[in-house]
Amino acid sequence: MLSETLKTAVIGVGYLGRFHAQKYAALPEAELVAVADPNRGQAERVAEECGTRAVTDYRELLGAVDAVSVVVPTQLHHAVARDCLSHGIHVMLEKPMTTTVAEADELIALARERNLVLQIGHLERFNAAVLALNGVLDTPRFIESHRLAAFNPRGADVNVVLDLMIHDIDIIQTLVRSPIDKIDANGVSVLTAEIDIANARLHFENGCVANVTASRVSMKPQRKMRVFQNDAYISIDFQDKILSVHRKGEREIFPGIPEITSQESLFESSDAIRDEIAAFLDAIRRDISPPVTGEDGRLALQTAIRISELLASAPS
Repeated sequence: MLSETLKTAVIGVGYLGRFHAQKYAALPEAELVAVADPNRGQAERVAEECGTRAVTDYRELLGAVDAVSVVVPTQLHHAVARDCLSHGIHVMLEKPMTTTVAEADELIALARERNLVLQIGHLERFNAAVLALNGVLDTPRFIESHRLAAFNPRGADVNVVLDLMIHDIDIIQTLVRSPIDKIDANGVSVLTAEIDIANARLHFENGCVANVTASRVSMKPQRKMRVFQNDAYISIDFQDKILSVHRKGEREIFPGIPEITSQESLFESSDAIRDEIAAFLDAIRRDISPPVTGEDGRLALQTAIRISELLASAPS
C-alpha cells in the first residue's frame, strides 16, 4: 500500500482529458506532474489552468510518474498504454479500450505481469443511479436501452457502437453476467462514413434479451435503460440520475391482477469523472482491482466489435 502522494499525468488533454487533469490537480492524494498533448497550445493552456507543466511528447513522462490517464484518440490507446505499462506506470485508459481484442489482451497481460492497475473509462459505472441498483436488481429477463445524442465530432473517429453504445453494452453485460449467444444488428450512416445510428439485440445464454439503441444524430438527448425481472420493472435515467422501481403490490386492481407500487429515487448531481479517478488512485494505493478492470473493458469491446462487424456486413 502506498502512503505517499501519487505522481500523476494526463496524456491527451482535449475536451475530456482536460477534465481528467482538473480532477488530478484537485485530489489531495495526487500530484499532477504534467499534461501531455502534441498540440502545444492546448497542452500549455491546460497546464496553466491546473498549475502544472506541459509537454508535447508523452514519452518524456515515462519513468517520472506513478499513474496516468490516457485520453488520446482510440487508435493510439494501445501504443500509449503499452508504453506506460512497460515502464511500470498504472493506467486509466479511456473507452473503447483498444481497436482490437488482441490489443486489449496484450495490455491486460502486461498489467498483470507488472502487477499494475489497468482501469477502463466506462464512466456510467460511476453514475449514482447505477450504483443504487445494488440490492434492487435480481435476475434481468429483458432490457431496453436508448442512448441518443446530437452529433459531436469528438467521437467521430469510431462508429456509434464504439462511441456511445459501448457504455450500455458494458452496463448490460455487468448486470446480466451471462455469455452472449446471438446478436442481431442494423444501423445507418447519416452524417459520417461510419454508422451513426444503430440497434442491436443481444440474446444471452441465460435467456435474457437486451434491445440496445444508440444514435449520435438525434435532436433530443436521452440516456435511459429499462430492466424487467420477475418481480420488478426498473427504470434508470442516466442523464437526470433517477432510479424508478415498480413492483407488484399486495392488493389487486383486477381479479388476479396485482397493483403496482412505485418508488422513485432522485440523486444529487455528482462528479463521475472525479469519482472514477479517485477509485483508480484508491486501487493503486490499496493494491486491489479497480471497479472497471481491463477484462471488463475487453468484454465490452469484444461485443461492440461483433456488432460493428454485423453492421459492416449488412447489405447497404
